[in-house]
Amino acid sequence: MRLTAVSTTNRILPAGIGERLRPFAEKVDHMLFGRDNAATAQRITVFAFLVRVVSAAIALISQVILARMMGTFEYGIFVLVWTAMVIAGNITCFGFQVSVIRFVPQYRELGDLERLRGVIYASRMIVFIISTVLAVGGVALLQAYADQMPVYYIAPFLLGTILLPMIALGDYVSGLSRSQGWAMLSLLPVYIVRPVLILVFVIAAIWAGFAPTANNALLASIAACYAATLGALVQAFRFTPAEQKKGPRRLEIKTWVAVSLPIFLVEGFYFTMTNADVLMVGIYMQPDQVAVYFAAVKILALVHFVNFAVRAGAAQRFSTLLHSHNHGELSLFARQTVQWMFWPSLVMAIIMVALGADLLRLFGG
Repeated sequence: MRLTAVSTTNRILPAGIGERLRPFAEKVDHMLFGRDNAATAQRITVFAFLVRVVSAAIALISQVILARMMGTFEYGIFVLVWTAMVIAGNITCFGFQVSVIRFVPQYRELGDLERLRGVIYASRMIVFIISTVLAVGGVALLQAYADQMPVYYIAPFLLGTILLPMIALGDYVSGLSRSQGWAMLSLLPVYIVRPVLILVFVIAAIWAGFAPTANNALLASIAACYAATLGALVQAFRFTPAEQKKGPRRLEIKTWVAVSLPIFLVEGFYFTMTNADVLMVGIYMQPDQVAVYFAAVKILALVHFVNFAVRAGAAQRFSTLLHSHNHGELSLFARQTVQWMFWPSLVMAIIMVALGADLLRLFGG
C-alpha cells in the first residue's frame, strides 16, 4: 500500500485535526504522485530548491575549508578569478541557455523534429564557439595589458580562460535539460557535482604536497569543471530520444538568434549586476578582503534560491501552455508560481535575519 500524506495524517492525528489538514495533505499527495504537468512542475520546483539549499551548504563549507587551507590572500585570488569566469561563461551562452527552454518544448509540442534537432545542434555549437573565441581573446588581452595588472593575478586569469568553455557548456546543458524535463541533470552537474569535485580535487592536491596557492586551486578546478561538464554532456546525449538524434535538421539561425539576443541582454546584465560587486571589490581591494566579502554576499544569496527553484520548474511548463493556447490554465499557473515564490522567500528572509550574524562568525565576521 502506498504511503501518502492523507493516510499518514489520518493515522497519526486526531480525527478533527486530520480532517482540517486533509486539503493540505491532498495537495502534497498531488505534488508527489500526480502525473499532470502542474504536479511535474511542482516536483521540479521542490527538487530544485532542495538542490540549491544543498549547493549553498556545500559552498559555505567549501569557503570555510578552502580559505583556512589556502589563506585568505590566495583564496581571494581564486574566488575573484572563478567569479569572473562564471560571469563570462554565462554571457558567452548568448542567451541560448534560456531560449532553448522556449524552443525545445515548442517544437516537441508541434512534432517538428527537424527544427528540434536543428536548434539543439546549432545552440550547442554556437555556445562552444563563442566561449572558445572569448577565451582566446581573453588570453590576448591579458598578454597585452599584463603590465597594468597586479602580478599575482596574471597567471590565475590565464588559467581561468581554460575554464571558460566548460562553464558555458555547463550552463547550456542545464538549460537544455530543463527544456527536456530532466530535473536532475539540469541541476546536479552545475550545483552539486562541480563544486564537490572542486573541493575534493583542491584538498587532494594540497594533501599530495602541492602548495595551497590560487594557481593550484584553479588547476584542480579545471579538472573538476571538465569532468562535470563532459559527464553532463554524455548523460544528455544518453537521455535524448533516438528521433531527436538522427534525421534531417532545419536551421533557422536568424530566428533563434533574434529570440536569444534580448534574453542575452536581460540575463547577461542581470547576472553581471548580481556578481559584478565581487569584481569591483577585486579591483579596489586586496585579495584577502575579496575573500571576506565573497563569503558575506554568498550567505545573503540564499534568499534568491527560492526564485531560482520556481523558475527551474515553471519555465518549461509556461512554454508548453503558451504554445498549446491553453490561456486559462496558463493564467492559473502564473498565479500559482507567484505564491510559490513569495511565501518561501519570506520565510528564507526571516531565517537569514535571525541567523545572519552566526553565519558570518564562521568566517570571523
